[in-house]
Amino acid sequence: MKSVKHNIYNKMNMALYRHRLKPYYEILKSIKSFQMNDWSDSKIKGFAQELKHKSQTGVPLKNLLTEAAALVGEAVWRSLRIRLYETQLVAGLALHDANMVEMHTGEGKTLSAVLPAYLNALQGKGSHIFTFNDYLASRDADWMGPVYQFLDLTVGRITEGSNMQERKSAYSADITYLTAKQACFDYMKDSLVYDVNKRVQRSLHFVLVDEADSILIDEARIPLVIAGKTDDTRVNFSRMSSIVKQLLPVIDYDTDENERNVYLTEAGAEKVESLLHCGNLYDIENSDKLSELNCGLHAEVLLKKGVHYIVRDGAVQLIDEFTGRIADKRHWPDGLQAAVEVKEGLKVQAGGKILGSMTLQHFLSLYQKICGMTATAQSSADEFRDIYALDVVIIPPNKPCQRIDFPHLIFSDKEAKRKAIISEIVSVHETGRPILVGTSSVEESNQLSNDLVRKGIPCHVLNAQHDQQEAEIISRAGVLNAVTVSTNMAGRGVDIILGGGDPEEYKKVVALGGLYVIGTNLHESSRVDKQLRGRAGRQGDPGSSKFIISLEDDILVKFGLKEALPKEYCSLRQETPLKGSKIQNIINHIQLVIEGQNYDIKKTLNKYADLLEQQRRILYARRTDVLFDIIKPSILASKEPEWYRKLCHTFGQIEVDEKEKYVLLVQIDKCWSDYLEYASYVKEGIHLESLSNKNPLDEYNRLIIQSYEELNQNIETEVLHIFLKMDLTKEMINLDLNEMRIPSATWTYIINDNFFQNRVNLF
Repeated sequence: MKSVKHNIYNKMNMALYRHRLKPYYEILKSIKSFQMNDWSDSKIKGFAQELKHKSQTGVPLKNLLTEAAALVGEAVWRSLRIRLYETQLVAGLALHDANMVEMHTGEGKTLSAVLPAYLNALQGKGSHIFTFNDYLASRDADWMGPVYQFLDLTVGRITEGSNMQERKSAYSADITYLTAKQACFDYMKDSLVYDVNKRVQRSLHFVLVDEADSILIDEARIPLVIAGKTDDTRVNFSRMSSIVKQLLPVIDYDTDENERNVYLTEAGAEKVESLLHCGNLYDIENSDKLSELNCGLHAEVLLKKGVHYIVRDGAVQLIDEFTGRIADKRHWPDGLQAAVEVKEGLKVQAGGKILGSMTLQHFLSLYQKICGMTATAQSSADEFRDIYALDVVIIPPNKPCQRIDFPHLIFSDKEAKRKAIISEIVSVHETGRPILVGTSSVEESNQLSNDLVRKGIPCHVLNAQHDQQEAEIISRAGVLNAVTVSTNMAGRGVDIILGGGDPEEYKKVVALGGLYVIGTNLHESSRVDKQLRGRAGRQGDPGSSKFIISLEDDILVKFGLKEALPKEYCSLRQETPLKGSKIQNIINHIQLVIEGQNYDIKKTLNKYADLLEQQRRILYARRTDVLFDIIKPSILASKEPEWYRKLCHTFGQIEVDEKEKYVLLVQIDKCWSDYLEYASYVKEGIHLESLSNKNPLDEYNRLIIQSYEELNQNIETEVLHIFLKMDLTKEMINLDLNEMRIPSATWTYIINDNFFQNRVNLF
């Protein structure tokens, strides 16, 4: 098969793109005509102050657009000695219009973000820029900081280690760089304070999301959690783990065809009942045992060390399915997390009580205005439009892309593939050309690295076990003789510069064909494959990419390649790649089917989360009004007026009212936490409703709506209970009660909800 030149921006397509971009190019003419070259720095700064004053006195941003864009372009030049490309300004205009912008890797997205961030910060309400990780938040704040400061704006950044005062200061800045997770965690923490001065965020105004495909799609549905320390004893999973290890595959348990779920056979259930001496395992009184068993079975059968998690520093650390890196602060639901810890012989970590939970998707919807940018937006255009109401705008590259994307090399088996990959690396490395290899797991990257070392080829390994020097390693992947083995999209947001910045070495690498990217596995989303290819061919540089795969690759086996293959391929084992387009078409179809299934699953999971989020917003609005004294609690006065009068007579009305406010806030938090626990319990077992021909989602909604209707009454009852047992003979109101204990410590983490995803029957 012939190679395919990556030249999607041909003349016909360019005309279509320019038609969509035509309004922005018209504005661009006006921007260019607004000359500031001969202005002094003081005149430019004075003009920036004038624009800010106009915006904050009611002049619409659209009326300031031309001047602001010209001002940004000049500020970038004077601060960084960089002239913005036309494409960067056009991208900035499209972002300001609340679009999802697609820009190729290396086209300068960080600089494109300055214009929309500046414009929307003029109103004095703050602009947030979400980066892929803490390193990029710090890097971009330092890099772009001088530009904003030149324009009379303040800049802040927030990372994992920022304390409360640093966060408060950063959020009060005009421009704030941080990750979406940090912003969401801070929002949830603010929702639990009892003093308005302890809040760190102000109202959510404008956000620009970098690497938006990862943040808005891959991670957006995963619940973020804030938990509190409790004295509750943990379930002992050791006994159930030993029982699970006695079960035999096929005989006692089996998995579905895609290995997304594991379940007991009838024989397996009988064996468990015998070992536990518990009678019918599915009786209501055995629901806790069944839940423990499901967690233990899932941990033992479906979760693989080196693929789904690693053990490091005595703890289980999850691997992100999309990046292959450690998923920072991510947990499975407590029971499953504990089961994996027992499986690995580790100490079971404290679970705590969930105080609040929220998905990034719901958090992002709180912003008044949202936009985003990524190198691979078009393939997810439907999701961006359906979920976030964002239209995709494709920005043509400043220089035509010269990358060559070769067709997949497909082998019959994994061993033939492994040999082909090593042979390809060895032959290319002999020329000195830099190579980046994208693998699917920690296990595979380590194995490939060992194979290369045995061949005498030194390489850098970048995976979940070596992620601290990620940016430095990936930035050096384009130097002569470099071989870098990484998992998926490690180092996102960091440019791979050919020659490492050395002009002479750059020429040598270009002469060799630029960076050569090899993918060893296809991914469930073709978008991730495109991201890997996109590491080569930066800013018109040459480069090439190729996927070397086999019919035995996990993703193809898991999703039914065997059933779709023509019979002559089923038992085939050969050293050379397979010929013909039939297999390639089948593989493409499988990938499309997987993407469709995952999209359906995400939509279904969103339906389970949407109702809970609506309820949270109603309750949180009430809590906020109480916190800010917008509404005054009147539970005592309305429900127990006589007792209220006695309390006021004894302690004074101001004291009683202040204490009632505090008690109400505490009980709102406690009752909501109990409600979340109930909703989680219902969700975990709701898939069983399909066995009785009931719609699980309808049953879930019915049960939690019924429970939510009782929530306000429960809160009022708890408040009354605390005040009605107060001793009027005491000199002060005593709130040192069990019912008023708040967590001595809180922490945040992310639930990997694949466990729930596996158990939810879609229909």
